[in-house]
Amino acid sequence: MGNITVAILGALNYGDSLAKKGTSTDITLYNLKKGEDTVTLIEPTRYPERLAPLFYACALSKKAIVVVDELNSTFGEQLVMLQCSNINSGYTILRNYIPEEKIQPIIKGTCLENFEFLADNPNLVREKLLSEASKQKPVEMQKSVGSVPVDHAFNVKGVGVVVLGIVADGVIQKHASLKVLPTDKTTQVRSIQKHDDEFDVASEGDRVGLALKNIEVENLDRGTVLTNDPSIKTSNKIENQATLVKYWQTPIKQGMVMHIGHWTQFITAKVEAAVDTPDPKKPSLTLSLDKPIVYLPNDKAVLMYLEGAKLRIAGTISL
Repeated sequence: MGNITVAILGALNYGDSLAKKGTSTDITLYNLKKGEDTVTLIEPTRYPERLAPLFYACALSKKAIVVVDELNSTFGEQLVMLQCSNINSGYTILRNYIPEEKIQPIIKGTCLENFEFLADNPNLVREKLLSEASKQKPVEMQKSVGSVPVDHAFNVKGVGVVVLGIVADGVIQKHASLKVLPTDKTTQVRSIQKHDDEFDVASEGDRVGLALKNIEVENLDRGTVLTNDPSIKTSNKIENQATLVKYWQTPIKQGMVMHIGHWTQFITAKVEAAVDTPDPKKPSLTLSLDKPIVYLPNDKAVLMYLEGAKLRIAGTISL
């Protein structure tokens, strides 16, 4: 059973022509299935007026479809988010008579340079996605534990509390006892669904619905992480070197209010200290967070500044 999660950027509701629409909030999920192969598509519905949906769509995905109607600052911001989210493969669809030779100089040296150009043909795109999913091999896990960052949580009549998310690391097993971080609560997995089918285990990259016991939906905001991995850390302070993108022009100074994005967490961060280094694109930052961030050691987070004019993504920082 192969599966991939793909962000759709650049054209609102493009997923309607590709797959079955599912949960829709500030991001919209679409599900595509053929035999045992599955594709989850994610659109940032409330972008560009809000940056968070773009972050969530990219953070949850391994690949992207980028629909280009216009070469403007919004296209540029999407490109930077793809870079910072380490999405290095996918498909570019050019519309409005934009020729490849016009976009090539812009994407040279970026992750989009590795994307395949496709015609604006939903049937072709759908078959490409399913073919890609069929090539995915189950990840061989060295761990018997895992983590699921929550992106949606709700009550289902007759079932109870259900969360949606993607297994970020390791494996999650039916009946596993999980911490509900950053709270001090715990829960137990009642059942696991992947694309409406029941399973006893889910592994890294799987899109899952988990029915939970001993927890209330009020304790499961987006960004909550369900985990039994002892290597998971939480902290309300980050002290590390940032890597700013080459397009970023605004100096990062003490007192600035920024945002940190990791998994499905989007957290307000105040700059307590910013120290220059010999490389102006690699300042040393101390950030205090308005709530603890949950992460694996050496993970990277996206650093954002919502007051930015044409670009709101500053770069990345190690955790």
